[in-house]
Amino acid sequence: MKPIKTPLAGAIALALAAMLPAVADATWTTRTDLEVTQSRLFYDRAQGAYYVEARLVNRGGNALTGPLRIIVERATLSILGADGEDGGQAYFEVEPAGDGLAPGASTGFVRIAMQRAGRGYPSLTLRGEIDDTPYALQLLHASDIDSTAATLALQNVKGFSAFLNHFRGDATYPNTVTLSSGDNWIPGPRYSAAADDSLAALLGVPGNGRGDVAMLNAMGFQASTLGNHELDQGTAAFVADIGAATDAGSTWAGARFPYVSTNLDFSTDASTAPFVVANGQDAASIPHGLAGWATIDVNGQIIGVVGATTPALGNITSPGGIGIAPASFDDTDSADLDALAAEIQPAVDALTARGINKVILLAHMQQIAIEKALAPRLRDVDIIVAGGSNTLLSDSSDVLRPGDTSLGTYPVELTAADGEPVLVVNTDGDYKYLGRLVSDFSVDGLIDTAGLDTAVNGVYATTADRLAEYGLSTADADPTVTAIANQLLAVVDALDGNTLGLSQVYLDGRRGTVRTEESNLGDLTADANLWLARQTDPSVQVSIKNGGGIRADIGQVSYPPGSTDRSDLTYLPPEHGEVSQLDAQSALAFNNGLTLVTLTAAQLQAVIEHGVAASSLDPANTQGRFPQVAGIRFSWNPSLPAGSRVRSLAVGDDSGAVIDSVVEDGSLVGDPDRTFRVVTLDFMASGGDGYPFPSTDRVDLAKDDTAPRTGLFTFAADGSEQDAFAEYLGTFFAEVGYDRAETDALDDPRSQNLGLEDKTEPSPIRRPVP
Repeated sequence: MKPIKTPLAGAIALALAAMLPAVADATWTTRTDLEVTQSRLFYDRAQGAYYVEARLVNRGGNALTGPLRIIVERATLSILGADGEDGGQAYFEVEPAGDGLAPGASTGFVRIAMQRAGRGYPSLTLRGEIDDTPYALQLLHASDIDSTAATLALQNVKGFSAFLNHFRGDATYPNTVTLSSGDNWIPGPRYSAAADDSLAALLGVPGNGRGDVAMLNAMGFQASTLGNHELDQGTAAFVADIGAATDAGSTWAGARFPYVSTNLDFSTDASTAPFVVANGQDAASIPHGLAGWATIDVNGQIIGVVGATTPALGNITSPGGIGIAPASFDDTDSADLDALAAEIQPAVDALTARGINKVILLAHMQQIAIEKALAPRLRDVDIIVAGGSNTLLSDSSDVLRPGDTSLGTYPVELTAADGEPVLVVNTDGDYKYLGRLVSDFSVDGLIDTAGLDTAVNGVYATTADRLAEYGLSTADADPTVTAIANQLLAVVDALDGNTLGLSQVYLDGRRGTVRTEESNLGDLTADANLWLARQTDPSVQVSIKNGGGIRADIGQVSYPPGSTDRSDLTYLPPEHGEVSQLDAQSALAFNNGLTLVTLTAAQLQAVIEHGVAASSLDPANTQGRFPQVAGIRFSWNPSLPAGSRVRSLAVGDDSGAVIDSVVEDGSLVGDPDRTFRVVTLDFMASGGDGYPFPSTDRVDLAKDDTAPRTGLFTFAADGSEQDAFAEYLGTFFAEVGYDRAETDALDDPRSQNLGLEDKTEPSPIRRPVP
């Protein structure tokens, strides 16, 4: 509470205030929801002054931010101790008790005094004002930067960093946050290259994945939500990346930013529990911390950052003992989406209770349809940064990379549960694009959607041509980022010299292919698994793997000289037709072990039904569970209810002849208990991607990583899918390259989508092995 100044001091202060401008660049406004409350009038004999104690109360439904003041509209006596004068009226500055003025909250009291003069009657009229100058926030964001196509991502990151530096230095937009919505790294060549001793000078203590963390640090990322791929090697490996470490006098700094995810309980896992920190802290003060939500101070305005991770986490990665809520989740079930929103809303409410009215949700939901479905279920969330789906959104001014196709408008404008606007943004991964959203916020935290500028907002392709349009090049990248990327490239390039076999065709491992339809790369790796499994058990007939386990294509994608027409894109074999160790480790980054199980006919039907249960004709719906197979063919219809989509299913022999018809016209035929020996991935056999594999006669083929390695190639453990792929190529395609070209979805022989046209019968089964 301010003391009453002496009459002389008060008069001098008021005189000086009248000589000064009110508040530079302020737009003071009286609002009906900003109420002045004041005490009765008191008299201070010692000071010879009357006074009241006054404060402001927010009677509205939204938190208010921005400078606040109480104006003396009318006073019968001279005002003492004012903070200034505006338009001939004295004013007193007031401060909220929190980070802003929450609904129903009050500011602190100020004492407004009047000098006693003769017998004049003391009275005054007050009103509240707020500076409602819009606050422009620049959000720079990324997601899914976890590419296993190591060379591509490590080249892209330099352009990404250059753009990041450029926009962060733009004086027009000084209020910037830099955030990730998860999947910041993934097991693969780039991940493991960071453990090479040559990285010691740059990382301090080399280690798997640390190159990615160090680049994020250097680029100034302030917070991230947790994706699924950060946990692919388990929780101990995750915290080894984000936590600080010391080794023989060298130090690994760990992540200089926190991970936030409010629907995960990190305290229940032994590895992550020591990193748990209290919610709501300033992100800069909790490096390598794990929380549900945090705050970022951006030039005096507090931004709330809430995280959320897909509840399907337990089916798609290795979360250890981390608690996941809701415990069961079906993204097509409205009640489950409501339950997920109910896990997120308390974090948002905790922020708004502090007076914070700018809230960003970092949501790693795998399918952008889920982030869109969350938007109308949440209150007081302003921006949702989607993650996990690699969905490329763009606007009319954006220049996309050759071959890329926009999957929607940037940003997606939706309406929240409270009737207020909420924006959803996302972009493709692998450092291909930097996302940029500049939005004006009112003092009550509402985004001015009419003011969104397509010339500013959108996605910025990290190509040399696009950089040049802004007078930039990769030389403008952060030097630490460049040094780390170059050294990782040097380590990775050495892998590219180890040739496994040849291919005459482009091997399609693109996300939009392997997760929605049969792929020739899916065929090849499923064939390889079947071939290797038969070295142990000749009775194996069927190979099933998930499309989400294929992480990169093998080959070259380019335009003919002089063309930029997407229809002219050419998909070419790898350079010189050589498939390398780097290709194998990039495409099969998880290197799952192979597992043999026995399925009944009914169980085989159920497994394939599960594989297509969540698929659709929407190109943005890229389900990692989609099956890539060998030894069988099936047809399915996405328009039918999940669980009854498979219309035909047959097991074939090596000549291509059908030896057992399992499903006809949607119905199981023959003895449902007859059995088939199947090879799959240990990940799937253990319930990964939710697959209902039984443990009947289970045999795990993968050898311990320390066991002696045999065969033509020894870079991968025996019995792993990289080992199967390498040995298969080396045995059958060392001299004459693999020649099964990718086909249009309409012509896929092993898995036929009947929703694409009116088909009733699959075409003949493709021979699974030479």
